[in-house]
Amino acid sequence: MANQKQKKQGRLIIIGGGEKKDDRRKILERVAREVGSGKLVVSTVGTSEPEETWKEYRQIFKQLGVKNIEHLDVRNREEALAERTAKILDGATAVFFTGGDQLKITSQLGDSQAYRKINELYEHGGTVAGTSAGASVMSETMLIGGDGEKSHQTDRMIQMAPGFGLVKDVVIDQHFAERGRLGRLLAAVAQNPAHLGVGIDENTAVILSGEESFEVIGEGAVYILDGRKVSYSNLTEEEQNGQTLSVFDIKLHVLSEGNRYDLQARRPEVPPKPEEQAEVA
Repeated sequence: MANQKQKKQGRLIIIGGGEKKDDRRKILERVAREVGSGKLVVSTVGTSEPEETWKEYRQIFKQLGVKNIEHLDVRNREEALAERTAKILDGATAVFFTGGDQLKITSQLGDSQAYRKINELYEHGGTVAGTSAGASVMSETMLIGGDGEKSHQTDRMIQMAPGFGLVKDVVIDQHFAERGRLGRLLAAVAQNPAHLGVGIDENTAVILSGEESFEVIGEGAVYILDGRKVSYSNLTEEEQNGQTLSVFDIKLHVLSEGNRYDLQARRPEVPPKPEEQAEVA
């Protein structure tokens, strides 16, 4: 039907931060491969050092064979709304968001023409990649604050805000094992069990195609928290007095490189062995 919402056919590369930039830069190589002979736009909206960050990534992507690279440099909301800003995205086949502050990215770009062009790019088969804060903005709801170094206390609400919504019903956390963020992701899922929690280690990424499944690449792990069958949590008890969060019957999966996860069935997939792949071939 003409008015039916078009299914998104693009690809998301969601990086947990700290991706290697030397000769082991496997994740950035994958981003460059998605760009191919097309145009890459590097957005430094989230960082407090846009010029230095842009120069670093421009050099890396040029070394990786990307010939057409442009800089989306937005310092305030007025610049984000300018027509010249949106024009930078004309003809782009991929956008890469650097790290920094995820709230800065959404508050500057949200509902601007540039934001709409990024959505159109994704809906028409393009790639949107992001690292650290640039990863968090991919989800419909994003974590913007909360103590990640110890177990969550019920009287300390984590801070969440709307993201870009490129992937639905998922909340993403990055620098996951390195900053001990299991407690705050547990709290996020306990607050809304319909959301799947995805925690991504540094130098690790999930590559999501068509909103159906994702694969894991990189050196670290990806942690999946599924709260659909949670039977109890103490988040809403009247007298909490700073209790440590308790939550029952939450499911945890830990995935490493080569593993896949089916977002529709909410099940991890065991990768086939090389001999099995050969038999299918």
